[in-house]
Amino acid sequence: MEGGATFDFAADVVAGLQATPKRIPSKYFYDTAGSLLFEEITQLPEYYPTRVERGILTENAEAIAKLLPAGRALIEFGNGSSAKTRIVLRAARELSAYVPVDIAAEFLEEQAKTLRLEFPSLNVLPVAADFTRAFDLPASLRTMPRVGFFPGSTIGNFDPPDAAAFLHHSGLSLGTGAVMVIGVDLVKNEAVLHAAYNDAAGVTARFNLNLLARINRELGGDFDLGSFEHRAFFDRGHSRIEMHLVSRAVQRVSVDGCSFDFAEGETIHTENSYKYTVEAFQALAREAGWRPIRVWTDSDGWFSIHVLANEADAANQPGPRRL
Repeated sequence: MEGGATFDFAADVVAGLQATPKRIPSKYFYDTAGSLLFEEITQLPEYYPTRVERGILTENAEAIAKLLPAGRALIEFGNGSSAKTRIVLRAARELSAYVPVDIAAEFLEEQAKTLRLEFPSLNVLPVAADFTRAFDLPASLRTMPRVGFFPGSTIGNFDPPDAAAFLHHSGLSLGTGAVMVIGVDLVKNEAVLHAAYNDAAGVTARFNLNLLARINRELGGDFDLGSFEHRAFFDRGHSRIEMHLVSRAVQRVSVDGCSFDFAEGETIHTENSYKYTVEAFQALAREAGWRPIRVWTDSDGWFSIHVLANEADAANQPGPRRL
């Protein structure tokens, strides 16, 4: 596996718990246990995004493949289970390589092994890296034209300025003339959104709480998971779902040699998931140097798949800087 990624987990957690309000970056959900829990979430009846996005990709796979020129490398930002990737790979048979980039190295390698068996003629080159930061592509791909793939509405986990910055910097990495296929969750009925992030089986709660379990395992933390509870709600003003871990009592927690006090009801903000209109996302993409080519939605208008083209002069534009 390419990469050998190193992350600032301890520094980010300590800084986040020292902040007001407390927060931890959502990218740290995805250790092996967290990745497996998220895959369980995607199978839940309440969690529509994976099911609906997969349907859009399946229905439009041939049309998407026609927009992906032969001989290119498919770079996926965040790998997950590769279920949606398989839809694209089966349709776009003339791709030369597939490069999944993910923070969960062990999970990534297991998925890569499975894909090599399923697509023996495809060069599968996993990269263990934080795709929100600069990372090195395999040397064999550095002169190869590229296609970006960013499914799952992960773009919604970024605040809009950070989303624009990510799109701009991914355009620089992919190169002039690159194409990006990206999934974007859409604004919809609040009851549907609430159910998706507060499932009856409590899997999303376990996923959220696993972040504290990971801190205990890897950073010597002493979080009592029973003293925190999952909370998710829709913030209409920001058009986003917010996820938090709520302290059930006054308590003190130690992490990496540092102590942190919690009031009863105080929260750790663990994730945002922004919901866009098609027009709002396309405006964001244009700001970042991408030109919208096509968009598909499901019949209910719950989810969208966008195909973007990297503008010819995008690499020469200063673009958004925050990330």
